[in-house]
Amino acid sequence: MLTSIESSTPSALIGTVSSSQGPLQVSLSTQADGKIQGLLFKPVPTTTGTPTSWGAVDQRLAALAPQVGMLSAEVEKDGSCTPVHALNERQTRPTGSMFKVYVLGAVAHQIDAGELKWDQQLEITEQVKSLPTGVLQDEPAGTMVGIADAATKMISISDNTTADLLAQTVGRAAVESTQHAFGSTHAERNVPFLRTKELFVLKGADYPKYADAYLQLSPEERSQYLSATIDPVPRSKITGWQEPRDIEKLEWFASPQDLCKAFAALDSLASKPGLEPICTIMSTSDGGLGLDPKSWPSVWFKGGAEQGVLSLGWKATNAQGRTFVTAMMTANPKNAINAGAAASELASLTRGAFALAQK
Repeated sequence: MLTSIESSTPSALIGTVSSSQGPLQVSLSTQADGKIQGLLFKPVPTTTGTPTSWGAVDQRLAALAPQVGMLSAEVEKDGSCTPVHALNERQTRPTGSMFKVYVLGAVAHQIDAGELKWDQQLEITEQVKSLPTGVLQDEPAGTMVGIADAATKMISISDNTTADLLAQTVGRAAVESTQHAFGSTHAERNVPFLRTKELFVLKGADYPKYADAYLQLSPEERSQYLSATIDPVPRSKITGWQEPRDIEKLEWFASPQDLCKAFAALDSLASKPGLEPICTIMSTSDGGLGLDPKSWPSVWFKGGAEQGVLSLGWKATNAQGRTFVTAMMTANPKNAINAGAAASELASLTRGAFALAQK
């Protein structure tokens, strides 16, 4: 069973699966026609142990990539994040699929307003289908999926098709406004708010033609370019890439501080009547963190990656009822990050961060 995804592109995936022999790292690559080219299972990479000081956390984080940032903070009763330890916490970084917490937030807002329902059925069309990660891109057009199921797949296995389906349902403007509602200070970097297929086309279809044209446009012109030029490009035109491509310009962006606020805002929403499913959706995977459930009975996780990007975030509530968020972000504009080893290291650093934060 797939338990977490550390890295994904249209042609490659690195994740963790459960097995009778314990957790295993799976590496999967595909050819241009979608056929499997390589499949490897191996033990989850070992780390150098859980750090016991903030200095060790900073030192080991900085060793993973040339651009890093982190925030470990306590979430107060009013939903604010009180920093316990931070490193470049206000610096914007690419988030990869962590942007999906904003899509979930937009869905929750519309459910709270009575505009959508968790059991409402949505149709998967050929136009909305994206590329892996995920499974719903393989379902036939016309397949129906409930909003709660779609949201669960979007978070638990980072299903890109369900992310685009939900983003289409609420509307691009709703996701953009959710960033502001969640306290993001870098929301303007994500206007227009890209869908996954659009990013794949920009980076994987006749690159860099579409990317260069898009980056020369104003936000208003970009919206028109997406609908008129990018959205009609078929998935068959997208090919994978093995090196970072424009990760400082073409991505979804946030800071560790923004991500803490987003987790805290979702936590507040989840306490409202009718929005309790948020808790189930966000806690379907712990991202390999492995905290003692007796000491930490509630753990949320969302991560995101592409070539040169790995960002992971956790929210955990301890047995005393105190809630903490740790967001870790790494980026390398020139070289791919060893996502499997880096994700394992970030989980180790986060275990240390949670232990240190509650002292």
